[in-house]
Amino acid sequence: MEFVVRFTGHENITARHKTTLEITKDENITRRADCIIGVRADKAVSDIPDWLKSHLLSGGMIEIELVVGGFSLEIHGLGSPDLILSSRREIVVRKSSYIDDRTIAIMADKAAADLPREIVDLLREDKFYEARIVPV
Repeated sequence: MEFVVRFTGHENITARHKTTLEITKDENITRRADCIIGVRADKAVSDIPDWLKSHLLSGGMIEIELVVGGFSLEIHGLGSPDLILSSRREIVVRKSSYIDDRTIAIMADKAAADLPREIVDLLREDKFYEARIVPV
C-alpha cells in the first residue's frame, strides 16, 4: 500500500533548507520558504490513512519516493509515538527529532537542500509531481 500526495511546482522554490522538507496546500510561496518543495498539494498530514498512521506512531520507517519529471528520489525517515499528525495544510519531513503537528517523519536522511539541483530546477515549473509514501 502507498499514500500518494500530488502537488505542483512553483517559481519561488529554492529547496535550500538543510534540515527540513515541506509540501504544502498553499498556492503561493515566497523565496524565503526555503524548505518547501511543492505547493497546491492534494493532501496534508491529517489525510494520512489509518494504516500509515499506525505504522508511523509505532516508530516505523517510511520511504518517500519523489517523482519529479523523469527523476525519482528516495527519502527515508522514522515515525514516533509522539507524532501529532493533525495539520490540514502541510507535510513536513525533518532530519532532526523535532515534532509539531505538520511532521510526518523525523531523523530523515534528506532535507530540501539535499535534493539534486536538476530536480529543484524542475520543481520551479508549474507542473504536477508526486510523493509516494510507503512503510518500510
